[in-house]
Amino acid sequence: MRREEPRSGGRRRFLSLGLALACALPATALPLLAGRSRAQGRLPEPINRRIGVWLTNSPSPLYYSRARIETAVRQLDEAGFNTLYPNVWSRGTTFHRSRYAPIEPPLAKVDPGLDPICRLTEAAHRRNMQVFPWFEYGLMEPADAEVVRRHPEWVLKRADGSSHYAMHGANLKTSPLKDLRVWLNPAHPGVKARLIGLISEIVQRCGVDGIQLDDHFAWPVDLGYDDYTRALYKAETGREPPRNHTDRFWMTWRRQKLTALLQDLRQGMSRVSKGRPVRVSLSPGPFRFAYNKWLQDWEIWALKGLVNDLVVQNYAYSVNGFAKDLDQPALLKARRWGMPVEIGILAGFGGRTPDMATLAKKVELAARRGHGVIYFYWEGLWGMHAGKEGPEARRKAFATLHRRAFGGR
Repeated sequence: MRREEPRSGGRRRFLSLGLALACALPATALPLLAGRSRAQGRLPEPINRRIGVWLTNSPSPLYYSRARIETAVRQLDEAGFNTLYPNVWSRGTTFHRSRYAPIEPPLAKVDPGLDPICRLTEAAHRRNMQVFPWFEYGLMEPADAEVVRRHPEWVLKRADGSSHYAMHGANLKTSPLKDLRVWLNPAHPGVKARLIGLISEIVQRCGVDGIQLDDHFAWPVDLGYDDYTRALYKAETGREPPRNHTDRFWMTWRRQKLTALLQDLRQGMSRVSKGRPVRVSLSPGPFRFAYNKWLQDWEIWALKGLVNDLVVQNYAYSVNGFAKDLDQPALLKARRWGMPVEIGILAGFGGRTPDMATLAKKVELAARRGHGVIYFYWEGLWGMHAGKEGPEARRKAFATLHRRAFGGR
């Protein structure tokens, strides 16, 4: 099961980025920024093991109400959570007024100035919790997105000229464009500037502790035959891209371009954060799959310090399957590097809501191996997908579980 869309639903170009973003801040953001001590550089004490949760708008009413946001953060704090991962970039839209992408239409209709990510951050920081906005879509866009219509030259293509992907139950032949996906080119200066801008504005405006990327921060292996990439590859290597998209040299060249984008992103965030540390959390797929399918070399990223935390999704339904997946080689290797590793656990979604006894066994297995845990997702804790046990019983049970497994309150 994937988190990214629940099945219901040239480097010097950026030297002026910080000034450009500061000038672009909407007036609605100023009251939020005025009282935010984190923007002045005071971070919470380092968290040894994270107890976190992904928060999304789909499906959830959380992002559309100030009161719900405040209540959610208070309840999470009371239950022993210390890190929040709110989705900020999904389906080609953001949850704030942005220079780089449109605001999500339902949020624009309810209150375009609500700014749920900054509000979540402000509420969390009052309670000494950390916030890592989750850029779910990464370099992926709906096929009918405004940026795709305006900049078709930014879109990666296959050798046959096609670009669309059918994901999450969509069909290439019958699904409308809005349900199909394309990938933007990590090597294109326009794409790089947009992604770095999109992420840096959240780092600057909300004073967050870090950001999270996942398997959509990627270059799908069958893509790279668009005019821009062909020309760039020929200019740098003296040859045309091979027809075989799994050619090792061709894969390595593209992989290096994705790594270069991550390096540029870190530099961009450092500029706008004014010396305040900003961590990068990565939630990829299994290493071999990520390396060969998405051209993500996250072992190199970790060793170079380009990512600081690793979140490994383990949605095995049975406790035995979950335990087995905790011993996958890449996860063991990351532990040997000393990198913080959290385990993504399904708390509940749709018809899959594990009972608290099952969740407790999984959390305790992860904790005994030295891992933190991140739950998918907010509504599966004690919200609309709380299952038969009900919200109140699960809230109390999570608080007890976290004290037992991790100590603290």
